[in-house]
Amino acid sequence: MPVIRLPDGSERRFDQNITVAQVAANIGAGLAKAALAGRVDGKLVDTSFVIDHDVELAIVTDKDADGVEVIRHSTAHLLAYAVKELFPDAQVTIGPVVDNGFYYDFAYQRPFTPEDLEAIEKRMTELAKKDFPITREVWQRDRAVEFFKSIGEKYKAELIAAIPADQDVSLYREGDFVDLCRGPHVPSIGKLKAFKLMKVAGAYWRGDSKNEQLQRIYGTAWAKKEELDAYLHMIEEAEKRDHRKLGRQLDLFHLQEEAPGMVFWHPHGWTVWQEIEQYMRRVYRDNGYQEVRCPQILDRSLWEKSGHWAHFQQNMFTTASENRDYGVKPMNCPGHIQLFNTDVRSYRDLPLRYGEFGSCHRNEPSGALHGVMRVRGFTQDDGHIFCTEDQIQPEVTAFNEQVRKVYADFGFTDVAVKLALRPDSRVGADEVWDKAETALRNALRASGLEWTELPGEGAFYGPKIEFHIKDAIGRSWQCGTIQVDFSMPGRLGAEYVGEDNARHTPVMLHRAILGSLERFIGILIENHSGALPLWLAPVQVVVMSISEHQADYAERVTQSLRAAGLRVDADLRGEKINYKIREHSLMKRPYFVVIGDKEKAAGLVAIRARGNQDLGQMSPEALIERLLQEKQKRGVAA
Repeated sequence: MPVIRLPDGSERRFDQNITVAQVAANIGAGLAKAALAGRVDGKLVDTSFVIDHDVELAIVTDKDADGVEVIRHSTAHLLAYAVKELFPDAQVTIGPVVDNGFYYDFAYQRPFTPEDLEAIEKRMTELAKKDFPITREVWQRDRAVEFFKSIGEKYKAELIAAIPADQDVSLYREGDFVDLCRGPHVPSIGKLKAFKLMKVAGAYWRGDSKNEQLQRIYGTAWAKKEELDAYLHMIEEAEKRDHRKLGRQLDLFHLQEEAPGMVFWHPHGWTVWQEIEQYMRRVYRDNGYQEVRCPQILDRSLWEKSGHWAHFQQNMFTTASENRDYGVKPMNCPGHIQLFNTDVRSYRDLPLRYGEFGSCHRNEPSGALHGVMRVRGFTQDDGHIFCTEDQIQPEVTAFNEQVRKVYADFGFTDVAVKLALRPDSRVGADEVWDKAETALRNALRASGLEWTELPGEGAFYGPKIEFHIKDAIGRSWQCGTIQVDFSMPGRLGAEYVGEDNARHTPVMLHRAILGSLERFIGILIENHSGALPLWLAPVQVVVMSISEHQADYAERVTQSLRAAGLRVDADLRGEKINYKIREHSLMKRPYFVVIGDKEKAAGLVAIRARGNQDLGQMSPEALIERLLQEKQKRGVAA
């Protein structure tokens, strides 16, 4: 007689074993129709799952994140079903859920074409309308291996053969299609109504470049058509805002094969960089950080002590000289500990805050590189705070305030906060983790912030707070972080003298607000679609003359604007004014000054703002005052 405890605290008693679907029907017909899966004692299961003892049960619908994941998982199987119907010789391999969708890898004799994707998607729709039930079957491992061999699916047979012989395997059947899967899945394929195939890419069997190359079909799936349409619109907008395209168009930067993952910053792009770096330098200074600079290359022995040589070497660039091995730094923290260790520190010196625009290098796989968003050479607004345990909370609270102000100045006010907690593989005693996690929670409460907790996603040395900013088209980007580290200072010999005159190991807080400056600039470009706000724009004003008769006056206006600290270009060419305006509009300049005979005679200028806004005439002095006020406001205030 199982007792079912529901999320609202109520209980339902049954005199026999019962499925999740039957519990949903017992609650109400509407819930029975909406049920996609169940969560039994925290485990996600099919609606056909039989409950034979007392449990806690939540019915999962498309309103739940778990429900959408089940939809995507099931749609991946529907994709494989359709491919096998249209291309019987194709072999299926694996098809997991990914962010916003899914993929499935196939082995096939020729590349899939865009026309093939259209046909596959059409067949998926036709199959979904048949609403075949999706049923789970448990087979003996060897029987499953022989079955998939018999139908020519060697990859599935290989996957199953790797499972221990004494373990059964679960298969899912829908119509004529059978696939290996742990599940769960939606009750029937008719539940799958909002999906779209996106692209084909290459992939290697088991992710190993030594193995056969497969074809990976990516798709997206959602609970409702409206959500699918919104996502496809966001993707379309993202393509228009692609920072790689805009970086070339606006003459900001470029990348080339001779330096994979390294950025060539052009003068205009470096202007944006410097504006951001100087702003963050003021943040360092105003919040008690001492700016430092550490070497790019450090001896192997130091990386061994820090743990990076054992755990991170595959991502490090290394070199050798005079029979010594060196690592190019992938992060700044070991260097900052060396600075701390150069003197005898007292508790009175703490907290000690170091900040560095640290240039780091990581040997990222070439396939993972993406414009300036994912690079091999990058610079962080990196900082480390050496403090006592009692100082963790106030330091984190102060950092939370810094983060929100900085993001607001860059125009980001929708910021999600997440707290990543202890992973299974970690260093340090549980009581140390308890103190660290409690300090972070208290700091978040003191800052008046709401947060989501991420069990198991902390660093191996300590928990961390993550800050995720949302851009203009709704995408979330994780930028800022503050991490509590009880491990590395001790590994590298950091000590201070406490009030008791004894030696103690400081706590180390790793913090960054923007993260990689390269990546943050890419986010800014895409957020603003290249039309950067006045204070960040590489050229803030373009002064244009209608004819050569106004060239002298236009030059004087240009010099006045420059003297006021504005970034100005003068276009005194003999081109038509509409041509000049159109050309500079494509470069997304914030303001255009147009000078003709009337403006010259009156000592005025005609002003246009980005977006073809006519602001009329004003004196150069009034224009300077207006622009300086806007530049100073920054962010949302501007």
